[in-house]
Amino acid sequence: MFSREEAKQIRQEFWTSFGKEFPHKWLLYNTKMKEIQLKFSFEHKVAQVSLDITDADELIRDYYFEKLLSLKTVLKDSYLPEIIFVKDYVLPEGKTVSRIYVEKEGVNIYNKKFWPEVKQFLAENMLKLEEFFDDFQDFIKD
Repeated sequence: MFSREEAKQIRQEFWTSFGKEFPHKWLLYNTKMKEIQLKFSFEHKVAQVSLDITDADELIRDYYFEKLLSLKTVLKDSYLPEIIFVKDYVLPEGKTVSRIYVEKEGVNIYNKKFWPEVKQFLAENMLKLEEFFDDFQDFIKD
């Protein structure tokens, strides 16, 4: 087990090294849509690349989720075949978002042997998710 400070330091080390190895300017929060964010996450059992619909208003989340759901076939066929759609995804802090994501299970941020494969997974899948978002953002926004 790591102390809270040691765990924080390991997470920082991972994300710093990821940024140095993959110096791409990631879209993430800069979608120009306050309701939609692209995210990386890597914890002690799973790594994810996701598109989150974060609006607190359930009707707004439903509206965008349905738009993304209408693109599910093209998203799976042309970008991310393993994409998962969850209308009501509860984050660890208890907030509910709508999330579409790909994940890699059986990995651990606190074990550096997983870092190379997770970095590759995150970079490859975020590039595909960004490409999808770029191709369909006008449809999603309107």
